[in-house]
Amino acid sequence: MNISFENPDKVNGLLTLTIEKDDYQADVEKALKDYRKRANIPGFRPGQVPMSMIKRQFGTSVKVDVINRMLGEKIYAYISENKIQMLGEPLPNLEKQQELNMEGDGPFEFVFDIAVAPEFTITLDGNDTIDYNVIAVDDDIVNRQVEMFQSRNGHYDKVETYDPAQNDMLKGDLRELDAEGNAKEDGIVVEGAVLMPEYIKVDEQKSLFDNAKLGSVITFNPKKAYEGNVGEISSLLKIDREKVETMESDFTYLITEVSRFIKGEVNQELFDQVFGKDVVTDEKAFREKVAEGIKAQFDVDSDYKFLLDLRAYAENKVGDLTFPDALLKRIMLNNNKDKDQKFVDDNYDASIKELKWHLIKEQLVVANGIKVEDADVKAAARETARMQFAQYGMTNVPDEYLDNYADSLLKDKKNVDNFVDRAIDRKLVVALKSVVKLNEKTVSMDDFNKMMQEK
Repeated sequence: MNISFENPDKVNGLLTLTIEKDDYQADVEKALKDYRKRANIPGFRPGQVPMSMIKRQFGTSVKVDVINRMLGEKIYAYISENKIQMLGEPLPNLEKQQELNMEGDGPFEFVFDIAVAPEFTITLDGNDTIDYNVIAVDDDIVNRQVEMFQSRNGHYDKVETYDPAQNDMLKGDLRELDAEGNAKEDGIVVEGAVLMPEYIKVDEQKSLFDNAKLGSVITFNPKKAYEGNVGEISSLLKIDREKVETMESDFTYLITEVSRFIKGEVNQELFDQVFGKDVVTDEKAFREKVAEGIKAQFDVDSDYKFLLDLRAYAENKVGDLTFPDALLKRIMLNNNKDKDQKFVDDNYDASIKELKWHLIKEQLVVANGIKVEDADVKAAARETARMQFAQYGMTNVPDEYLDNYADSLLKDKKNVDNFVDRAIDRKLVVALKSVVKLNEKTVSMDDFNKMMQEK
């Protein structure tokens, strides 16, 4: 067996591998013997089929399988031993690869195009200055968070009069009217229809409900009220979407119930619900702990923004890189067999931008001795679980539940790959915050959100 590699322009490699009969014959013979043991051919007992028949029926396909496996093993071993940073998979060379007669004994010559990563070096130290935005936790933010907790701990009270300022919810009976304003025979009737006038889009129709009382009858036009929104009207009147198109009728709405949402009080019950029983026992400590939680989340956001700024800084420092564009486009098309060339052309630049950052990050990870252990991946999964619970106001979830949910997430390989990336990013941020010079800036949450929108 002979392997040679040419790489004249540093990024387009040509790997030639020649396989002789002696290279594959022993493995083919072994595979054919295994076939003979298992072959079930009429007229022969198991294991007694003549080897000549086995070779005639299976010899070529077995040889192809053996050579293909050998190709993969030898190519990747060569790439690894010679420290070639290959991008994507090897592809057969379109010009030099000759058609092979696999029924013969060989030798068989395979010629592959190899995309090679461009050579560059990136180092970051105290001479490199990168912005780090610290988000201020002010009273207004704490108040909003406390109000959110109150809302999650709130309830509805029955009241007598609808108040638009309170965003009250109504329940009542809808009845379709005819052109003369009378109840329409065989018209639409919906009992117990839930309606929140605050979400009516047309002010003229919305104002009809102002100060309405329990038992009031309001006459309004759903199609006008919701500006012809098919989904909303269909849901309210319990009719097919197609019927909404021809629906022009006025309706009466008899109010049978008025419900007002009352936020939960800032008391021990709320403290226990948010942080666990008796973790905090007064409002001052509660607000301080709320602020701590917000700061912890803001720190995560600040780190993420730092990673984005780090990426932009590093990419600019490295400058333009030369990639084997034609070959990478072939690889991209080969990896997306259900797509066409237009897909490749439309997405290639973005793909190269991500590839450039991937190569830069690889060097930074090695330079800073970053290694990801199983515990780091598990921690990333637990953090995802914690964030998902927090979306529903569950901030004091026991560790056992976090661990169980994290374990379920880790059963999906795609999730594992994402958690590995997150763990690498987190460790990279921690490492480089202590390496580069940080230009710390304190910013408001609104200003920070504006910066993120500009990204």
